[in-house]
Amino acid sequence: MIALGSAPALAQLDTGSGLTASRKVFGNSSAELGMTPLPQPESLFPQVNATLHQYGTSVILDNVDEFLGVVSGPRQGANNAGQYGLEWDQDWNVLAGIPGLETHAVAVGRYGSLAGSIIGDNGLNQSQEIYGAGGNVAIHMVFFYAEETLLHGKLEIAAGRMPMENDFTANPLDCNFMQNSLCGNVKGITDNSANVSYPDAQWAIRPRIRPIPQVYLQFGLYFTENNTYQANNGYRSGFHLDGAHIDGEAFPIELGYEPKIGPDKLPGHYKIGAMYENTNHDTWELPTAPVQSRKGGTQAWVQFDQMLVRNGPGATDGIIVIGNYNHNDERYSVRGNQYVIAAIDRDFWHARPFDTIDVLFAYQQISNRLTRIQSQEQELGLPLSGNFQTSFPGSVGPQSHAMNIELNYQIHVYRGVTFAPDFQYFIRPNAEAGLHDAAMVGFKSHITLF
Repeated sequence: MIALGSAPALAQLDTGSGLTASRKVFGNSSAELGMTPLPQPESLFPQVNATLHQYGTSVILDNVDEFLGVVSGPRQGANNAGQYGLEWDQDWNVLAGIPGLETHAVAVGRYGSLAGSIIGDNGLNQSQEIYGAGGNVAIHMVFFYAEETLLHGKLEIAAGRMPMENDFTANPLDCNFMQNSLCGNVKGITDNSANVSYPDAQWAIRPRIRPIPQVYLQFGLYFTENNTYQANNGYRSGFHLDGAHIDGEAFPIELGYEPKIGPDKLPGHYKIGAMYENTNHDTWELPTAPVQSRKGGTQAWVQFDQMLVRNGPGATDGIIVIGNYNHNDERYSVRGNQYVIAAIDRDFWHARPFDTIDVLFAYQQISNRLTRIQSQEQELGLPLSGNFQTSFPGSVGPQSHAMNIELNYQIHVYRGVTFAPDFQYFIRPNAEAGLHDAAMVGFKSHITLF
C-alpha cells in the first residue's frame, strides 16, 4: 500500500506473499499497470483477505501493545500503552475497472500511558511510540486518500488527507523498535508541526516519479494546520476535516535510490530530502525580550537502510543496517539535530525464520539557541523554555543532549502473532544532566487478526 511509508496499522515486518496473478479484470492486471500490491500481512485468519482480494479489497485489523517498567532510575514504576487499528485498502481496477486507482484509509484507537513520565521524559524521547497524538479515544481517523498509478508505475499521484511522513522520511523497518526515536518515523522531524506524522494527517497532494525502477523523486503540497496534535476543536478524534485551522503550506521533496547489490541482490534504500514551509514560528527568546516571530522554516534529512548479509530469500531476511540524520531550524525547534543508527537480523535461526534481533542507538542534540536561552533563564531564576520541560524532582536543566539505546528480540509466536521482550536505556532523560540515567524492560506484542 505505502511502499515508501511507515506501516499504518501494521507494526511488524510483512511476512505475506503479496497478491497473486488473479488480480485481473476488464483488461490489464493491476500488476501490469504498475500498481502497488495490496497488503497481505501474516494473520490469524488469512482466509478473510484471501477472499476479499478477489474483489481488490484488503482489510486489516490488529492490536499493538507496549509495556515497560523502570528497573533502574530515579524511581520505579511501569506503564502500558497500546493501539488497535483498522485499515481498508481498495484496488478499483479489480472492483470497478478503473485502471490505476486505489484508495487507502486507517482508523485507530489508543489507550494507556507513557512509561517515560516515570523518569521525567514526557515526550522528548518517548519510550513507547504508540502513546500520544489522538490517544485514549475510541476511534481516531488517521488518513484517507486516493492514489492513481500512471505510465505503468512511472508516475503515482496521491491526494486526500494523509500524513507527510507516510511517504517522506519513512521506512517500514523502523517499527521493529518500540521507542519513538525511530518508530514510526524519526522523532526529531516532528519538531516542526508542519511535518505531520501518523496518527495525524493534513490535506495534501503528493506526486511520485519513478523514471527507472531503482530511482524515485517525490514532492508534495501539504496544508499545515495550527491545531495538529492538540486535543481540542475535534482534532483529537481526527474527524475535524474543514479548513478552519489551515495556516500555511509545506513543500517537501525527496530523492531516493533503491539498488539491489551483488549476486545475492542485497536490497538497499537511500534517500535525501528537505522541506520548506511558510507558517509562523515564535523563536526562542528570553521571557524578558519581545517575542520574535519568524515566517517560514526548513528541515533536511538523510536516511538509508542496506542489507549486508542475506540469511534467506525474503526482502528482509538478513542483517540490515539503518541510518538516519535530520536537521531542524534551531531558532524555534527543540531538537537541532538527531542521529540514529540501528540494525536488524532476521532469519538468523533458520528453524525460526521470522524471529528478529533488533538494536538501536539514538542521539538527540537540543537546539544550541534553546540551550543558551535556558542557561540564561536559569541564571535569572526564570522558568525554563522548551516544549518538553517538566517539573520532575531533580530536573534542573538546561537541556543539551540525550542518548537512547534499545535492544529487543522479536519472537514469532504464531501466524500473525509476535512477542518482543524489550530493553531500553536512557542517558540524560529529557536531555537534562539533573535527571538520572534509567533502564527499562518490557515487551511489545502485535496481533493481526486479518
